[in-house]
Amino acid sequence: MAAVGFAIGLGNIWRFPYITGENGGAAFVLVYLGCVLLIGLPIVMAEIALGRRGGGDPPQTFRTLAHQTQASSHWRFVGHLNLWTAFLVMATYATVGGWVLFYLWSVVGGAFVDIDQLGARQHFEQLLSSPGVMFFWMAAALTVTGSIIALGVVNGIEKAVRILMPLLFVLMVALVAYNAMDPSFATGWAYLFEADFSKIDGEVFLAAIGQAFFSIGVALAGMMIFGSYLPQGQSIVRFGFLIIIADTAIALLAGLMIFPLVFRYGLDPAGGVGLIFEVLPIAFGQLPAGIFIGSLFFLLLAVAAITSMVGFIEPLVATWSRLMSQSRKTSTLQVVGALMLVSIVSILTYSHWSENQVFGRDVNGLVDFLSNQIMLPLGGLLIALFAGWVLPSAVLSEEIRFRQAWQFNVFRGLLRYVVPLAILLILVSGLT
Repeated sequence: MAAVGFAIGLGNIWRFPYITGENGGAAFVLVYLGCVLLIGLPIVMAEIALGRRGGGDPPQTFRTLAHQTQASSHWRFVGHLNLWTAFLVMATYATVGGWVLFYLWSVVGGAFVDIDQLGARQHFEQLLSSPGVMFFWMAAALTVTGSIIALGVVNGIEKAVRILMPLLFVLMVALVAYNAMDPSFATGWAYLFEADFSKIDGEVFLAAIGQAFFSIGVALAGMMIFGSYLPQGQSIVRFGFLIIIADTAIALLAGLMIFPLVFRYGLDPAGGVGLIFEVLPIAFGQLPAGIFIGSLFFLLLAVAAITSMVGFIEPLVATWSRLMSQSRKTSTLQVVGALMLVSIVSILTYSHWSENQVFGRDVNGLVDFLSNQIMLPLGGLLIALFAGWVLPSAVLSEEIRFRQAWQFNVFRGLLRYVVPLAILLILVSGLT
């Protein structure tokens, strides 16, 4: 459940709808599903298998497995790369998590009643121009996450996700059911599921692969650390498919939550990053039960943000605790404190430092480019190469047990050939 919670986050509910809107709707969804099955699933299963086999934090896992297979000890740096990628993603993700909590507070307080397009934009712009407000809510999001992690795997993470994940699903189904009672639901359904194949081009494929990586959470150390906690009796194949199915189902539910509202009020489905924060408040402000519906929506968004942040931060805490030989609580405090400090840079980039450019990008854009377009695919490529080429087939098959031998051979073939080639295309496209 913790791994599912890590995979299901703002990437599904915040990022998936606006990426879908920007890339032609249903055509993008079809390509995305193909990328998830052929590229995301093999890496997810491989990463979980490496974690369980190595039995430690990511650098420790790679060092142990490299020693067992007589491979170079330098493979341990893949674990460090995954951790640094997670840290950089969190440097901007925590700020967006704070936005979600701020909007939950706003909608509960009735700030969106009868709001128009200008008012919604001003509300969002006012937030971006208020570093102190953004820091408070970012710190609140990190504090909640840190409190869960500090309690430990069983008493903190397991207990939290047993409550939060079912709550997330129930809230989403309730909002989709509400949308289904309005004629705009058919328009939203068609936008998501009636494909126009003429819109599929190289950019759509690139966006789909990138979204699959970001959404599932591969090469971000979370799957590996949760794999190290997974008992031997649990099937990694079943586990991997559960994560992929849940992740995809939530992403599609998010589309059915958001697009009917967008079309009902004649808003732009390709609203970009501001789709949720600038567009949906207008819809909630005009709905008969807008405060209630809006509160449910941002509550589930907050749940998704927190469960993902747990997955990002847990491997950082586990590794730091081992390296410093100190308690989980102390390590959690230090890691969360460090993230609060680096998040200040992200916050200021939206206001005081918005004009500052590094290599043609603002700081947030540069961090996003480094983490999502270079480090994330590079980490996924190295995981696939290690699991597919370095780890002996017999060892991999002991961890990932398919019912038929040919199924394992297909999986290993994807891991060795298809996945590396696809990821290389991502890297090349991202750098050109």
